[in-house]
Amino acid sequence: MRTVADINDKIRQGKATVWTITDAKARIAEIGIAQAAKTVDVITTGTFEPMEGSGAMLNLGHTDPPIKIVECHLEGVLAYAGFGAVDLYIGAGQMVTPGRDGDAEERGGGHVIADLVADKPVTLTATGQVTDCYPRASLDTTITRDRINQFYLFNPRNLYQNFIVGVNGGDRPLATYLGPLQPRLGNAVYANSGALSPLLNDPDLQTIGIGTRILLGGGEGYIAWEGTQHFPLQRRLPNRAPIGPAATLALIGDAKRMDAHWVRGCYFKGYGPSMMLGVGVPIPILNEQVLAHCAVRDEDLVAPVVDFSIPRRVRPTFGLVTYAQLKSGKIVLDGRPVRTAPLSSLYLAQQVALDLKQRIDDGEFLLSEAIAPLPTDTRFLPQDSWGPQFDMR
Repeated sequence: MRTVADINDKIRQGKATVWTITDAKARIAEIGIAQAAKTVDVITTGTFEPMEGSGAMLNLGHTDPPIKIVECHLEGVLAYAGFGAVDLYIGAGQMVTPGRDGDAEERGGGHVIADLVADKPVTLTATGQVTDCYPRASLDTTITRDRINQFYLFNPRNLYQNFIVGVNGGDRPLATYLGPLQPRLGNAVYANSGALSPLLNDPDLQTIGIGTRILLGGGEGYIAWEGTQHFPLQRRLPNRAPIGPAATLALIGDAKRMDAHWVRGCYFKGYGPSMMLGVGVPIPILNEQVLAHCAVRDEDLVAPVVDFSIPRRVRPTFGLVTYAQLKSGKIVLDGRPVRTAPLSSLYLAQQVALDLKQRIDDGEFLLSEAIAPLPTDTRFLPQDSWGPQFDMR
């Protein structure tokens, strides 16, 4: 029906029809797929959720005399310094090093990144390897977003295409990456926004690939590669939606142009720090098939209920539940009701999609065609202790 170039021409002319994913589902139900596909050019999706698989690259600029950093802490959080004299990478899930920055236990890399995005001052303490070209042995300073060179997010795993529901069938509370799970099936936490989720509205990644322009943390970003633990071979329903964790994306974007409202540090008590991040993904409506996938409802999407009380890689499950059941506030497990809560913000996910729609409507955001597709045949490999007793010949 149309190409990305066709759509961009309409955006430049102010003539593109853009719907948020929430509006799109309502309009499709009202007028049908065929008529909707003739009408809409772009559907915007979004999410706002903890994304521990995130981090930031920083280049400090050279000191005088120069230093080759071998160990560095930002607000007491260790940053990796192994690939350049003054290049650093700080992970969102990195905890404060014990004994540094007072007793700031409930802070980590996500908070440091969020502070820099908000242009707050961040303390830096570094030691150097003294060499002839880098004679400086240490550095204590304060940096801000605008007093360093490059500052960009490079996130190796974001935007899970579906995920799990966590419960606790044991007899004590558990602190997990989904938050607290109460004993004896006291609660259930789900991490994906279901029918609002970007990748569940393009299950075969027909319009999403390497080079796709996105809204990342309130600024412009791109899909850089497949994400770590990318598993497109996950079992799928007839509508092509995966029944558990499947595709993931690696994302990149200029953090200097991000909005602190959409980049926030967070902490899971008993587990560790992370970062709440808003991500918006546009879906160009190239044909009816693309639009048909955007019509998927929470009743048509499922996730596995996983028991975290069993400390193994493969945990027992209570089967599959729909996102409609999850969003109703309770599910039934073993014949008893269990209250549910989302880890992602369903309200802010819709706000991200609305923000992206407004930018496209205003001609401030053009779509980009992927320069290469994401792989569809990647297998998920576990890590085991290999040795003579595990000879696989």
